[in-house]
Amino acid sequence: MLYNKIHGQDRAVESTGTALDTSRRGFLKIVALAGAAVSFGGGVARAKGEIGFWAKDLTDQQLIDMYTTVLRIRWHERTMADKMLTDPNYRGYNHFYAGQEAVATGICATLRNQGGVIKADLIYSTHRPAGHALAKGIDLKKMVAEMDFRATGLNNGYAAEMHISDPEVGFMGADGMIGPGPVIATGSAFAIKARGSDQVVVNFGGDGTYATPHFHSALNNAALLKLPFIYVIENNLYHQYAHYSYSCPMKDIADAAQTYRIPGVVVDGQDVIQVYNAAKTAVDRARAGEGPTLIEAKTYRYYNHWGAPGAKPGELGAFGYDPLAISSFRPEREVRAWMQRDPVDIARDILIDWKVVDAAKASEIEASVKQEVADAFAWAAAQPLCNPEDGLKHVFVEGTVEARQFG
Repeated sequence: MLYNKIHGQDRAVESTGTALDTSRRGFLKIVALAGAAVSFGGGVARAKGEIGFWAKDLTDQQLIDMYTTVLRIRWHERTMADKMLTDPNYRGYNHFYAGQEAVATGICATLRNQGGVIKADLIYSTHRPAGHALAKGIDLKKMVAEMDFRATGLNNGYAAEMHISDPEVGFMGADGMIGPGPVIATGSAFAIKARGSDQVVVNFGGDGTYATPHFHSALNNAALLKLPFIYVIENNLYHQYAHYSYSCPMKDIADAAQTYRIPGVVVDGQDVIQVYNAAKTAVDRARAGEGPTLIEAKTYRYYNHWGAPGAKPGELGAFGYDPLAISSFRPEREVRAWMQRDPVDIARDILIDWKVVDAAKASEIEASVKQEVADAFAWAAAQPLCNPEDGLKHVFVEGTVEARQFG
């Protein structure tokens, strides 16, 4: 495949043996055309025309920032997994995002991530939120503290993992249930259109959301009203422990866009540049008042559905038996095959190929990120825990709820 030619050992040669243009413009055009072959071929409904080659216009610093974000997400996930496996006093838990870093990074790099809910673009997350939150620009230390139920965390220890939020950067919150996020997100998109803002709203959903009524009602209303709404499906093949084919009759969930007469794009979710290009097209379209887009990013999660069963400290990924699934629900070879197309490796190789950084600089950036993450976990561990009775705060707008004991 052309993708493998680009990112594998033979990336400088086409399948015909013709030498490629290795400049940023030439390299990106090959990547984008490879993505377009997936996106527009096989009779699948897609956005009209080719995905723009937008990443060619990014500065070196913007590209480095994207690579840094991919790394920040990866090392947060790896560090947290190790804490869960080795530290009996650690209270955090996670639905890990490792393996999907390019999706959140590529999408959020196209958005306005400052200015609060009046100026920033808004995103609504899933029950796997850490990657989205970090890509949107939330404070790493405060997020780490929040996930360990610390009183100085992002949401004062009330949210833990599945309900974190930071409206100041447009991160409107994670969704502990499968489905309602897009309905809330399209409500925000309607409000934005009603007040004449040019903000856009992105909803992240897993492949399992296709089978919910929320998925279809959100796209239906967004299409009817031409809302500035982008639905990103992160198809990592499994919702919990079931393959997505058990709940979706199509190979490509993006086919659903045909029903609502909106663009549907399939993109390689392991490649941050392909994700960025597809997202930039969708965001520009939404800002121009042209309505919603459905993006399906083909990706994979390296850990099991929840927590770190099957994982070992210091090693990336989880393999084999998951007691929550009652069995090994996915082949180890499948996991390892996806890990051969790792978002971190792909992002680093692209920057080196484009001569944005050399191998030494790429390693230096990664070492710096690892230290940043380690420092965040050390800071969080020194913060005070929230009090159990604090869980009764903010139940009502005014007044308090008295604690009651049941025996």
